[in-house]
Amino acid sequence: MSPTPTTRLAPSPTGALHLGNARTFLVNWALARQRGWRIVLRIEDLDGPRIKPGAADSIVGTLAWLGIDWDQGPLIQSSEPGPAIDAMTRLAQAGLAYPCRLSRGQVESAASAPQAGAHEATFPAALRPPEAGRPCRFDPAAWPDAAWRFLTPPGEVGFVDRFAGPRSIDPGATIGDFIIWTRRGTPAYQLAVVVDDARQGVTHVVRADDLLDSAARQLLLYRALSLTPEPEHWHLPLVLGPDGRRLAKRHGDSRIDAYRTVGVPPSAVIGLIAHWCGLSPDGPEPMTSGEFLRRFDPDRLPRSTITFLPEHDQWLKSQAE
Repeated sequence: MSPTPTTRLAPSPTGALHLGNARTFLVNWALARQRGWRIVLRIEDLDGPRIKPGAADSIVGTLAWLGIDWDQGPLIQSSEPGPAIDAMTRLAQAGLAYPCRLSRGQVESAASAPQAGAHEATFPAALRPPEAGRPCRFDPAAWPDAAWRFLTPPGEVGFVDRFAGPRSIDPGATIGDFIIWTRRGTPAYQLAVVVDDARQGVTHVVRADDLLDSAARQLLLYRALSLTPEPEHWHLPLVLGPDGRRLAKRHGDSRIDAYRTVGVPPSAVIGLIAHWCGLSPDGPEPMTSGEFLRRFDPDRLPRSTITFLPEHDQWLKSQAE
């Protein structure tokens, strides 16, 4: 039997939701409700010191305020470490994971490698220790100052993204052996997402395209762990500030809670997102979540990045009640 089509809303409680997050979650929700997918809400709280107290509750409240609902959860990622430990044990026994004591600075210095992403530097095969590739026992206690890396095979990983189109990515060339278990003793993002998506039955992943390269790494982990089915991906263009950089504090306060505090109703936030989604091309107009769902058409989504302009902020605040 085919699995029940399932997607997930997977916010990280490192801060309040901003307009870019809300756009992705609203599109994900509309796709799911139009197509009969089940929705799991999962709080991805493994990012150590970046986790903010109370952020998870705030995020759940904001999603509900926007009219976004779900069928299961909220599930707390850190509450069930067992499946990730089991996956690490299997990878280590297969010779596909190994401990690494090199710091990020040492990796960048030794490899002369530029930063590959926000949290990780490229790790070329030349830096692998001699024991890499040999079956070993996953025992973080025996390596208290080490992270564990995945032995990335050479070659391209091909997949068809439902929004971004056909992709062919070579993780071995772009990122190398990536971290799957942190020095803090927790699964890293790439492994945690794969393990949780597989065990929670996720078949459709909708997220921003800054994670497009991660899809190739995650597919490698799916295959290394013999997990099926592999999910279908939809990667949406980011929301950027006027300077072309990803939305951040330097562009002003784009948090949904900040607009709520000054009396901006959910219909205004949804209306701006609907404008960004091509539903009201002449300009934003207030819209309920129900109307957004009725009018949403993925074929009308812009294929390029979205820019959050000062006039968008002004329009939102002009709708305050």
